[in-house]
Amino acid sequence: MTCPISRIRNKTLQMEKIKTRLKAEFEALESEERHLKEYKQEMDLLLQEKMAHVEELRLIHADINVMENTIKQSENDLNKLLESTRRLHDEYKPLKEHVDALRMTLGLQRLPDLCEEEEKLSLE
Repeated sequence: MTCPISRIRNKTLQMEKIKTRLKAEFEALESEERHLKEYKQEMDLLLQEKMAHVEELRLIHADINVMENTIKQSENDLNKLLESTRRLHDEYKPLKEHVDALRMTLGLQRLPDLCEEEEKLSLE
């Protein structure tokens, strides 16, 4: 039979070992809690950065839509101007031929053609 002092000593040693392990576990727990807090803060920062990029992409997409509409409108305006220019040219050509014929009956020289006057006005 063991004496009571020996049992107390054994139990005290056992208690001290558990206490040391418990202290180490608490330190590990505190360290892991700090790491978890840091991870969550980093995650929040990444989510904020993601949302900033999402907003930037949304704005770029909106700009692309505006540019597409602007290009379509410009193409429509260009086609209208081209058609208007063709119509004016179609009106001008027979009128010029008539004026030239009248001038020739009077012995005058023909008027210069549009392409002779200005390169820009020639559609042919």
